[in-house]
Amino acid sequence: MAIRWRISHKLIFAFCLTAGIIILLLGGTLQGLWSYYLTMNSIRGNVAELKTAEELKTALAKMAVPGDLGKLLDDPEKLHRDITQALQKILEYEVFLRDSQSFLVMKNEDAHEKEVLAGLRSDLNAFQTLAEKFHEPRVTGPSDKLSQNPIIEPLRILITKMEKESTMLRDKIHNDLDHSINDSRRHYQISLWIIVPSSAFGLLLMAGLLHSFYGWIFYPIRDLEAGVSLLARGDFNHRIEVKSGDEMESLAQAFNEMTRRLRELYTDLARQVNERSRQLVRSERLASVGFLAAGVAHEINNPIAGIAFCAEALESRLKELTLLANKSSGQQNHPCIVDFARYLKLIQEEAFRCKNITEKLLDFSRTTEHKREAVSLPILVQSVLDVTAHLQNSKGKKIEIKEEQPTKAWINAEEIKSVILNLVVNGLDSMDDGGMLTIIIREKDGQAELAIKDTGIGMNQEVLENIFEPFYTQNRTGKGTGLGLTISHKIIQQHGGDIEATSEGLGQGSVFTIRLPLHPIVSTKINESMRRDGVSSGQPLALSA
Repeated sequence: MAIRWRISHKLIFAFCLTAGIIILLLGGTLQGLWSYYLTMNSIRGNVAELKTAEELKTALAKMAVPGDLGKLLDDPEKLHRDITQALQKILEYEVFLRDSQSFLVMKNEDAHEKEVLAGLRSDLNAFQTLAEKFHEPRVTGPSDKLSQNPIIEPLRILITKMEKESTMLRDKIHNDLDHSINDSRRHYQISLWIIVPSSAFGLLLMAGLLHSFYGWIFYPIRDLEAGVSLLARGDFNHRIEVKSGDEMESLAQAFNEMTRRLRELYTDLARQVNERSRQLVRSERLASVGFLAAGVAHEINNPIAGIAFCAEALESRLKELTLLANKSSGQQNHPCIVDFARYLKLIQEEAFRCKNITEKLLDFSRTTEHKREAVSLPILVQSVLDVTAHLQNSKGKKIEIKEEQPTKAWINAEEIKSVILNLVVNGLDSMDDGGMLTIIIREKDGQAELAIKDTGIGMNQEVLENIFEPFYTQNRTGKGTGLGLTISHKIIQQHGGDIEATSEGLGQGSVFTIRLPLHPIVSTKINESMRRDGVSSGQPLALSA
């Protein structure tokens, strides 16, 4: 797995590189400045020292000419002044060497110069002593030849030696100057070797860091801004692609995850809006049906009952007249009489069918809360199947119960029994001979779940969206009123549960899933759910869509 660098780590790394380059440049610059400072101090000290050495050499030169030795000895006072002046210059030189340590920091051979000065002082003292002996009264008597005096040769030797030592001292200063210049050139080269590569590397580093910052910060921020702008305009399918390997990439992934969840949320909200819209329309329709049923059902039942009773009375009178006619004429029933009997029978059947519809309509206006208790769903389902076993549409079809676990629900047994009966009958009507109806009973997510699955004609999306609408029916027999599933939906909602219809398509069968509470629930929750679905508990239609 690749190492993910955080932005702070990258910034620290860039800061360390930049600080290293700055330190190198600063070090090279300080090295050059320090070298310049040392060189200038050394040269200044050497120049001052050279001046002092030249003055000393000038002072010694007054007595350091071997050909003029006789003339020098003939003037003792002048010789004494010259020696005193030379000794004074040596003393000044020594004081200069002692006081110049503050700026002659590169000079490390002062001890040799001090030895030379000490030797010059000793030679001058010896020269002065021999000169004094030269002027003492001669024990052997006067002599006109200077060369015959034994003191002359040591004096010449001392003069030659002092001349060499003064020349050596000046040459030593020149060597120190050359050494200081060479050291300065060497330090200058070292500074160049530090500053030039460091500057070049620093420029390359700045260019690289600028490019890296564009990849680390500027480009990711640009992509994030563009993605957020698209998100703000409602484009939830756009994905932000950032490959920086740091918090920017994590932020982009978080935005993508947020976009995905928003897309799912909006999709779910759109589905809920559509579902709520259908529920609201359904509720309004059912409310209208409920008010209509409450207002006219009794009035309709009375004439329907009168029609049915009159038809039944006519049928009885027709039978009596038919028997009398047959006895008097000795013939069978006339075809007209047979048609009359059939039509009267049809009138009765349709009248009772209308009465049955009005009774179902009256169910919508009933808000009475029936008694509920813990009921075993397997036993309730079996009682329904005992009834449907004798129906004509159950012939040649199989019914199977799968009880995953013993399940009890908090329900009104009669109401839920009518719901299950309605779903089973619908399932049987949708299947041909050889079809299989499977009823699955289980507990799931804290609710009792009852799934009724058939292998019938199935449903498309349009049917699924309108299956619980009042008067909407797809019954193959043509006998459906379109109110059975609507009433069933109402009953389940009043129990605090829900009913759902699913199908993989036409010819793929259907599944109706009922979810019911396992324990008593607070009635206010049901009323709140009904109010949220657009149905007031004070309306005659107590139905949650």
